[in-house]
Amino acid sequence: KRESFWMRGEKARLALQLRRKVLVWALPSLGGAFSTMSKVRPPVPPFSYEDAVKKVRAAEDGWNSRDPSKVKMAYSEDTAWRNRAEIFTGREKVEEFLTRKWEKELEYRLIKEYWAHGEDKIAVRFAYEYRDDSGNWFRAYGNENWWFDENGLMKVRHASINDKPIAEADRLFKWPQGRRPDDHPGLTDLGL
Repeated sequence: KRESFWMRGEKARLALQLRRKVLVWALPSLGGAFSTMSKVRPPVPPFSYEDAVKKVRAAEDGWNSRDPSKVKMAYSEDTAWRNRAEIFTGREKVEEFLTRKWEKELEYRLIKEYWAHGEDKIAVRFAYEYRDDSGNWFRAYGNENWWFDENGLMKVRHASINDKPIAEADRLFKWPQGRRPDDHPGLTDLGL
């Protein structure tokens, strides 16, 4: 019985996914024998639903660290960004952008939520709260489209964001600075 073109393609896709996952698992046990180890950021494409959800939470955790030098490592060397009206390319530009961002957006806390995914793309919606240096509070709402390379590094990020002034009493994101606790509600649970 001949396999369909689709079945041969599906088997090849699954074999490639397995090889990538074996490589990701094997690299740490090789004692740094490969310089590519730092360039692989699991999970890697093609993404399952579970992989995409993990990638979203890892991004949220990274951004909530507010450490630009750490966060930039999730992106490819030549990553291309559109964030609001800013368009730039390169991991170093990401670090510069995030440094400026978190110098202005104080007490920053972010929640990201999975929206959809494909083999190497993930869409998320998010909200974050911050205050400016005058004590004015804001909640920003947005959507991001992410495109990943074969090593799980984000090669394209498009973000559309709107800010809404809020009263300090209306804040919803009040956990201690850093990672959002696992028992803290997500966007849907908060009605956002």
